[in-house]
Amino acid sequence: MYLDYSHLPNQFMRIFSILPLLLCCFACSPTENSPISSPPNIIYILADDLGYGDLSQNGQRQFTTPYLDLMAKDGMVFTNHYSGSTVCAPSRSTLLTGLHTGHTFIRGNKEVQPEGQFPLDDSIYTLAEMLKEHGYMTGAFGKWGLGAPGSAGDPINQGFDRFFGYNCQRLAHSYYPYRLWNNQDTMWIRANQGQNKRIYAPDLIQQQLLLWLEEQKDTSFFAYVPMVVPHAELAVPEQYLKKYQGQFGEEVPYEGYDEGPNYRNGPYASQSEPHATFASMIYYLDNQVGEIRQKLRDLGLEENTLIIFTSDNGPHKEGGADPDFFNSNGPFRGYKRDVYEGGIHVPMIASWPGTIQAGDTASNLSAFWDIFPTFEELVSGSATTNTDGISLVPAMTGNDDLQEHEYLYWEFYEQEGKRAIRRGNWKLVQIGLNETPSPTELYNLDKDPGETTDVAADEPELVQKLMLLMERAHEPSEIFQWKSRES
Repeated sequence: MYLDYSHLPNQFMRIFSILPLLLCCFACSPTENSPISSPPNIIYILADDLGYGDLSQNGQRQFTTPYLDLMAKDGMVFTNHYSGSTVCAPSRSTLLTGLHTGHTFIRGNKEVQPEGQFPLDDSIYTLAEMLKEHGYMTGAFGKWGLGAPGSAGDPINQGFDRFFGYNCQRLAHSYYPYRLWNNQDTMWIRANQGQNKRIYAPDLIQQQLLLWLEEQKDTSFFAYVPMVVPHAELAVPEQYLKKYQGQFGEEVPYEGYDEGPNYRNGPYASQSEPHATFASMIYYLDNQVGEIRQKLRDLGLEENTLIIFTSDNGPHKEGGADPDFFNSNGPFRGYKRDVYEGGIHVPMIASWPGTIQAGDTASNLSAFWDIFPTFEELVSGSATTNTDGISLVPAMTGNDDLQEHEYLYWEFYEQEGKRAIRRGNWKLVQIGLNETPSPTELYNLDKDPGETTDVAADEPELVQKLMLLMERAHEPSEIFQWKSRES
């Protein structure tokens, strides 16, 4: 089909179709002992490859993020929050399953042809399915990456009532695509055919999200918003580019792929002003967050909606992006595809006026796999699903009865194979899982958050304990394996 909104579902019919679930929602509302009086609507915004240092509240000085700074002022900043992985698909898998990469089903970026990534199995119980069971309408708007169209991992088959955006991570590299997915239907974008660049896909996705929020204003809803900004390619509409154009001196152009059979099929397009474009993309993203919050105010839903903003991993160095120029990883070492802090330590802001105290911070260790139990407690009063996470509701509501993680764990199968574990202030990093032997590094993040000084030689007993804990955290997968150990 072509760009046409006439196919959208009839809201009247949708409400009647979910009456049984709505009744379930009342039956499963938070208990009298819960700090939450009633389950909120939930919007979870996931930026793509946004670094910890890409927010002005985290020290960015070359551009500003006023709407996100305001969201932080109105809400709570989690200063020790971690992504699920150091690349896209496994990070999203940890989010939707509540399981870290030693346990979750998708542990790496693994493509299928002609479009999409290796799918979540139909046996997987997802965050969206849990929320649907509690009466929530569920929508996903942006980049999926957890199963090709029509597969078991298709978002419509994993608990989402509505999907609009890119199914495939590779095709999401282009901001002016030939087509997007509207639920399980292809939506061709005529204005982008050939080499035309007339419709910026994030604009369409945002329009569909805001329209869906209007449709759900009288229901309980969960909006999952995995944005494609600011991942490469570097591209932004002209009206946003003007914000930073010419402000970074003489630019070094990025020479990309601008024609041929693979055009808009994965390779990044050229960009003559990469620095100005990147800064303008953050400006665009920040404005989108402001639009979402304004829509909630317009609908009278601001005080009954929890919004969370974060990023799926650290900053990338692709398509002309220059994280060192912008200090995108802030005080941390490493980038996307690293298990050092720069690859996995991400910003997180939670806003819920009237429930979350404005201007508060949370320094406890948290990660993507905490989101499942957090949302489950919000909608049912307790987190009963077996996950690797802990509920962050006590942190959000100022309750001192906050459970602490024994450890946080990540494993990554690309490049030479990597894994890391954090326990308290100690972090063990192992590089070279696809080789033998594997070098091991130990850092004290309290004294050395930039991971500059390896103290493994000084703490052999601690290294051994953390290595044993890493082995315990890893459950072998038939799909994702260390090349030299399990294949």
